[in-house]
Amino acid sequence: MPAMKFAWKPAPPLSVEDYRRRARRKVPDMVWAYVDGGSDDMATLRENRDAFADWDLRARCLTGNEGTGLGVEFAGRHLDLPVFLCPTGMTGLAHWTGEAAAARAAESAGTTAVISTSSSYTPEEIAAVTDRPHTFQLYAATDPRTGTREMTEGFLRRARNAGFTALAVTVDVPVHGNREREKRTGMGVPPTLRPRGIVDGALHPGWAWGFVRHGRTSGKMLVDGGGRGPVRGAKAGVESVKQLYRVMRPELNWDDFSWMRDQWKGPLSIKGVLDPEDAAIAVDRGADAVWVSNHGGRQLDGARAAVRALPAVVDRVGDRVPVYLDSGIRRGTDVVKALALGATAVGIGRPYIYGLAADGERGVRGVLEILRQEISRTLTLMGVADVQDLTRDHVVPRHSI
Repeated sequence: MPAMKFAWKPAPPLSVEDYRRRARRKVPDMVWAYVDGGSDDMATLRENRDAFADWDLRARCLTGNEGTGLGVEFAGRHLDLPVFLCPTGMTGLAHWTGEAAAARAAESAGTTAVISTSSSYTPEEIAAVTDRPHTFQLYAATDPRTGTREMTEGFLRRARNAGFTALAVTVDVPVHGNREREKRTGMGVPPTLRPRGIVDGALHPGWAWGFVRHGRTSGKMLVDGGGRGPVRGAKAGVESVKQLYRVMRPELNWDDFSWMRDQWKGPLSIKGVLDPEDAAIAVDRGADAVWVSNHGGRQLDGARAAVRALPAVVDRVGDRVPVYLDSGIRRGTDVVKALALGATAVGIGRPYIYGLAADGERGVRGVLEILRQEISRTLTLMGVADVQDLTRDHVVPRHSI
């Protein structure tokens, strides 16, 4: 019997939920509402998680298979892991290293990050700290006064010049979702720093130091055309949120999407599709991939859970283009279910932000490694050697006989 060892350090996180609990302790309420909350009653946010229980995994024994094949294709490039990082706005609120650290972590894990229009770091800065090209996520903007597309043209030009090779156009934000939890803590428009928020920030000194010292709390690309260095001060943060509301335009339509397709010569995916009819229109208008997502439950509350919407979208366009999925992923088993239902690759948002808030770049790497191990273990227990072998035969509806 081996001798018992005594550990004086806290046990390392074993799951995404462990990182979530650590992240909650690291950031003030205002930031946590932004990171972890959803819209209205947060019903869709909950359904995104609950919906994965609709399917059971089919386990076969004595297959001799070890689940080591995890590679997939995403946006024209090979990934060693079927999980990529979703675009998340103003990630520097969770930890000042923000998207730069997340992109480095993704690259070291053999995967990639999709960088938001409202990122705390610009495309130029991301390119400077990584070795491989990543994907740029676009909020398509029109000037509400003139109807011109100069802002969108500028976003695309900067991403292209920074070496980004793929584009993801987000289409599920014609208006900002009603995130009451954020508003109650001061994360409305404009953000409001109340006395309670100041005290709460002071009670999280590590976060507060990064907030004051590094100034990575705005959507930097929205307020700075220079591309390098922090944008300091509360005024810049308020202005970036106002600008973000400017780029959310309800009058955008399919002709605008076609125009964006014409402007971008590399791989282009459409993000935020739940209806198979919209998926078909997008492919007809030149989308190279369809991204099933409900914005993590942050937009239309009552929208269908993403993984429930996935099969119909795959049935409609999956023989023509890859289909990606995000919203609700917390376990390797979730990833495997999504891949079996037809997703080509799966995105995570909150999970990697939990890791970032808890432990910076190392925390993001930790989350990705946990998911890697969980996916591989799940495949092995199912008797599947490679994620490419997954089909709908590997999942069984929970209530079937």
